[in-house]
Amino acid sequence: MGQAREVMDRLTEAITTADQKTIGELYAQDAVAVTPDGGELHGRDDIAAYWRQMTEAVPEGKYESVHSYEVGNTAIDEGFFSGRNTGPIQLPTGETLPPTQKEIRIRGVDFATVDDSGHIVDYRLYFDEMEFLDQLGLLPPA
Repeated sequence: MGQAREVMDRLTEAITTADQKTIGELYAQDAVAVTPDGGELHGRDDIAAYWRQMTEAVPEGKYESVHSYEVGNTAIDEGFFSGRNTGPIQLPTGETLPPTQKEIRIRGVDFATVDDSGHIVDYRLYFDEMEFLDQLGLLPPA
């Protein structure tokens, strides 16, 4: 197992245990992350804030790996994130919604490119945001 895989595995563990300190430490100061719901995030602090919102919304989230790869200095994961929404949901507008108490299970893929110092410098997260909102009961009826 290479450094990228080790860092990605540590990130996954930190997210599922809501270890905010470790999440922040894994990213480089000038890291860039792209997410479906948060857009493009710049810097360790913004990325850590994104994960803080997610771990507060689903504080006991679990991750089930389907595939994991490492290519050079990039780790790639595909899997399912699941849990119950028991915390507030932060909207991109800054508004906060109360917890829905609904269970979610969403498939996602993420890529983490790691520099020689062991920090994530480029992170990409992909999941179906509409499916996520639907499972939370936040979409209008069809």
